[in-house]
Amino acid sequence: MGRTSYTRVLLKLSGESLAGDQGYGIDPLTLKAIAGEIKEVVDQGIQLALVIGGGNIFRGLAASSKGMDRSSADYMGMLATVINSLAMQDALEKLGVSTRVQSAIAMQEVAEPYIRRRAMRHLEKGRVVIFGAGTGNPYFTTDTAASLRAMEINAQVILKGTKVDGIYTADPKKDPTATKISKLSYIDVLRKGLQVMDATAISLCMDNNLPIIVFDLTTEGNIRKVISGEEIGTIVQGE
Repeated sequence: MGRTSYTRVLLKLSGESLAGDQGYGIDPLTLKAIAGEIKEVVDQGIQLALVIGGGNIFRGLAASSKGMDRSSADYMGMLATVINSLAMQDALEKLGVSTRVQSAIAMQEVAEPYIRRRAMRHLEKGRVVIFGAGTGNPYFTTDTAASLRAMEINAQVILKGTKVDGIYTADPKKDPTATKISKLSYIDVLRKGLQVMDATAISLCMDNNLPIIVFDLTTEGNIRKVISGEEIGTIVQGE
């Protein structure tokens, strides 16, 4: 059985994906390319929400492992996601895509507050909604924020864009015998400790039967392909 095409999706991007080859910060060309693909999808009438990580600017977990207070470090990480969200909003609006940033931390000068019903209304009107500042709470990752927001807006799927074309039995860069897995259950991911999303995010998706598709963001046209139901990447769903 092939995959279905989707009409409302949540796209989760890592902060690193915006850094391109420079590894840090925001690469304007990469940003423009991703925005171009999102425009293509929105032009087809797909309702799209975005959650972007902040790892290209600041990683809360990494800082707390070096002695910084975990809550402070996580709040800094949340602010980094807002910087990325504003950059993506700018890139999308330059292409004529109507976009709203909603922040889980109040900062009315730069973003709307996160209000679920307002977010749903934006999507219905064809606007892209970018959810910034994670869940607004320390100790939760942007993966968990993506799962939570996807559930709240009744998205049909979470698309997780990465630098590899799915989930492998081992790291394909380090192990030449690693093979790609096309389908996985939530339990398998948790049991094998696979680096898809953190356990909280996976558990949330499992409890609410929300599928996750992990795919390669760096290949042009893949966002469109995955939304239209082409079997690329790895799908994580119930047994």
